Amino acid sequence: MRNSSRVAILVVVVGALLTLTHGFWEGKLLGIFSVLISCSVVFIAFVISLENRQPAQTIAWLAVLGSFPLVGFLFYLLFGRNYWQQRRFKRKADFDEAVLLRFQEPSPFTVERLPMAPHQQPLLRLAYRIGQHPVSLASQTAVLTNGDETFAAIFAELEKAAHHIHLEYYIVRHDEIGQQLQRLLIKKARQGVRIRFLYDAVGSWKLSSDYIEELRAAGVEMIPFSPVRLPFLSNQINFRNHRKIIVIDGSVGFVGGLNIGDEYLGKNEYFGFWRDTHLVIRGEAVRTLQLIFWQDWYYMTGERLLTPDYLSPPLIDEEGQGGVQLIAGGPDQKWEVIKQLYFAMITSAKQSIWVASPYFVPDEDILTALKVAALSGIDVRLLAPKRPDKKIVFYASRSYFPELLEAGVKIYEYEKGFLHSKVIVVDGELASIGTANMDMRSFHLNFEVNAFLYYTDSIQKLVQDFLEDFRHATVLDYEQFQRRPFRIRLAESVSRLLSPLL
Repeated sequence: MRNSSRVAILVVVVGALLTLTHGFWEGKLLGIFSVLISCSVVFIAFVISLENRQPAQTIAWLAVLGSFPLVGFLFYLLFGRNYWQQRRFKRKADFDEAVLLRFQEPSPFTVERLPMAPHQQPLLRLAYRIGQHPVSLASQTAVLTNGDETFAAIFAELEKAAHHIHLEYYIVRHDEIGQQLQRLLIKKARQGVRIRFLYDAVGSWKLSSDYIEELRAAGVEMIPFSPVRLPFLSNQINFRNHRKIIVIDGSVGFVGGLNIGDEYLGKNEYFGFWRDTHLVIRGEAVRTLQLIFWQDWYYMTGERLLTPDYLSPPLIDEEGQGGVQLIAGGPDQKWEVIKQLYFAMITSAKQSIWVASPYFVPDEDILTALKVAALSGIDVRLLAPKRPDKKIVFYASRSYFPELLEAGVKIYEYEKGFLHSKVIVVDGELASIGTANMDMRSFHLNFEVNAFLYYTDSIQKLVQDFLEDFRHATVLDYEQFQRRPFRIRLAESVSRLLSPLL
């Protein structure tokens, strides 16, 4: 039975029960319902207190439950259940760990070849310990700036595919660029290339069934990640696969901020120019990207095909390539991997920290690290969009600006179009580029993947892109920003109150 039919039947049954029992709701049933909700709220408050969350999260949940019991109860069912979250993803976490122990072979080139200063070396140890993926010195990376360059590179490599193509995306649209991808995948499938396509069921909820069925009819394996049967009764809707991955023949990979849609080419009238960043990877590090894809694919399908055909990328041993490390983060992991590595990068800085993020909703650790760095005289810059995408997140982001500005952080609002890049560069020597924003959703809820770069040539390209972006941005003035209207301040404060609940 289709999900829509199940929901329709549920609505009809509930409606019929409400009609038949209409006379009772003002009496006994209403009283029983109120008692049940009150007991549930008390129980949830007890559970939240025992979970030892961050104090801000605990207080926010208790305040909502106390002030709005029914709304708080529903919010907790959707967003707050840590225990059920851990149980749901335990099978995936166990498989992920087993795969890493079996297949993550270190390259023959040692990390001692990296010119890392002593204060930077703990970052490498931390990344390996909690991310479990080794640093590769036998890989090559290149930064792809914006949609035209990114999609041109992707389609060129897809045309060369001979054995397999693996794709994993949060958003896939049935528009011009989506249809171009569809035609190319159908062509390659008919040539005998094995194609597996994992798309997020919520991020791509507008994707038409015709688009999917045409690909499946051609032999492309199209699988939705974590479908949601009852959107308003399941917190499954909240844990989404935000990764953007392509692996071609096990030797070339892509990762970064761009999904599949015309807006990423600047064709949306509201956003206009779309500023984004992607990365192409060749060599050994592609194996890690492949393993991350396989872990997600196995979670949804149970299919295990971890063979040399998929996991034997050619090594690239060239001087000056630096180190590349692919790190996956998600709600299936014990540690908040992406957040911890961002924190370690920030605290390792001696000269500069440049951050680009469309959604900036940091927790207290990241916020404090940025303020302390700026107060210490380090050049801390935040590049954020001036035009809102999601208004609640936009206003929540701006609520952090006054204390950052007061600490000496330079905040640039990008004006040329919409900024969607997710990049951090520290001291011009270390960098992160990938799918994770600097916000609580990326830290705690979404499945993400980032490439961490150590002394690679690509970092200098990221620095040059930052300098170009600063030219198209306005630097906020603390005194002037403090004079913004009261209604804006109120919107910021209310939006910020919601952030600990995520």
